[in-house]
Amino acid sequence: MAPGRDRLTTVGGVTGLPLPTWADDVAVVVAAPGPGPGHWSGAASAVLVDGTFWLTYRVRRPLAAGRGVTVVVARSADGVGFDTVCEVPRDAFGAESFERPALVPLPDGAWRLYLSCATPGSKHWWVDSLTAATPAGLPAGERATVHAGDAHTGVKDPVVQRRDGRWEMLLCCHPLDEPDAEDRMTTRRLTSDDGLAWVDRGEVLAGRPGEWDARGARATTVLATDPLTVLYDGRPDAASNWHETTGLARWRGDRLVPVGDVGPLRSPCSDGALRYAAAVPLPDGGTRYYVEAARPDGAHDLVSMVR
Repeated sequence: MAPGRDRLTTVGGVTGLPLPTWADDVAVVVAAPGPGPGHWSGAASAVLVDGTFWLTYRVRRPLAAGRGVTVVVARSADGVGFDTVCEVPRDAFGAESFERPALVPLPDGAWRLYLSCATPGSKHWWVDSLTAATPAGLPAGERATVHAGDAHTGVKDPVVQRRDGRWEMLLCCHPLDEPDAEDRMTTRRLTSDDGLAWVDRGEVLAGRPGEWDARGARATTVLATDPLTVLYDGRPDAASNWHETTGLARWRGDRLVPVGDVGPLRSPCSDGALRYAAAVPLPDGGTRYYVEAARPDGAHDLVSMVR
């Protein structure tokens, strides 16, 4: 039996669905870059390729210290102890901050890194990519703008998959129409033939008035494809920005619908943040999760657990 499989639960009519609940087996993979609120390591994505775990995450410092300062790509044999392969600094993109990256192996053996970039002096975000023959070559890789957003919408935190020859993206979108309310968020679904030029298929996930996710809902990882089942994070109000907690949603009809009896999953520490979950299926049937989680001093560590 895989570690953690004895804790499988039945939720929302899904039997044996593993969820990243807090337990005594949580391991710190990357510690926060400093003590206290605003020091965060996390917003990760991860894949398992030929027995090697590949992880990408952003390192953030408080506002006065520069926000999201770098994106790191790292590798590991066991999924817990990682060695840095390369780093991409935000200054190379003219970005005021970085948020969640996504790392994707390509069919020809190359690699692509998607980057969430903040437009300086604004609440706008856009998504660029780097493509290279190896993960180590990504900082100098071929750059492309994947989604520029527009005057009305900031876009970031892509969840990217390539399946059956087709690319799919779940993209977090922030409306910019109301000053000081740009933290609101929804998720849209996009498709592509090459992972670079995307077609917007419309909004598929949004917050629910009066619920823990009322302020917004951001898909963070795909758990299953038939039907599409995802983890997402959200918050009840603007004051909870950066302290999101996690829930479950499944495809129904033409959109993702939150599973009402799941969530919010949270850290037991400080602001309770348990966000940006990434799920890696394991050969033995388990799932390794990477999650950004609050610790007692208000900083956020990147942690991992097997379920």
